Amino acid sequence: MTIKSAADFAAMRRAGRVVANIHEALREAAKPGVSLLELDAIAARITRDGKATSNFLNYQGFPAHTCLSVNEQIVHGIPSARRLEEGDIIGIDAGAIYEGWHADAAITVAIGAVPAHVANLISATEKALWAGVAKSTVGTRLGDLGHAVGAVAERHGFGIVREYTGHGIGREMHEEPQVLNYGRPGTGMKLRRGMAICIEPMFNLGGDATRVLEDGWTVVTADGSLSAHFEHTVAITPDGPQVLTE
Repeated sequence: MTIKSAADFAAMRRAGRVVANIHEALREAAKPGVSLLELDAIAARITRDGKATSNFLNYQGFPAHTCLSVNEQIVHGIPSARRLEEGDIIGIDAGAIYEGWHADAAITVAIGAVPAHVANLISATEKALWAGVAKSTVGTRLGDLGHAVGAVAERHGFGIVREYTGHGIGREMHEEPQVLNYGRPGTGMKLRRGMAICIEPMFNLGGDATRVLEDGWTVVTADGSLSAHFEHTVAITPDGPQVLTE
């Protein structure tokens, strides 16, 4: 876990701006008929144009600039020649490094029209992210943050992914502490000034069980239900949480 200065957070914000630009471009480009490889190529170009590098490419052997996870895929989907279809949903997880500092964020996008219950899954998962951001203040315990995130899923009856979680971030993409999407109020470590964390709820229309595909990366729901994923990199400051990836 690294404790950051204002200058460190400024570099992370530069990385975060690259990530935000990737999300903006891919949200617009993600249409029926577009391939996942085409989306990844857009992300690669934006990363280069932002004078940043990808923190996903070659991370433990991962072969792409983004994780693109479609429908029942929760996280770590590998971009392929697969083309998006009307009614799909896609999780777009992207990261960047600027001057050695990392940023990481994810959105889920509907491709064309989707049923109301699917739109509700996406909306609730994003609301849970912001519930976690609101709790990201100096002195707040991680159990309180996780409880705020998980309570949104519970109100809607969604499964909460438990094997994969948020995390600290800084000089490395994944640092301590682990940031769960569920928790018991009043428990866990207290957030400290200068920390940065990634809050990333992953909610499923069905149960919370997962499995990993034969590619060794792609995580899917065990019951085949749809899954949504949102994430932001958040700085912990005396003035409250600062989202670095907007």
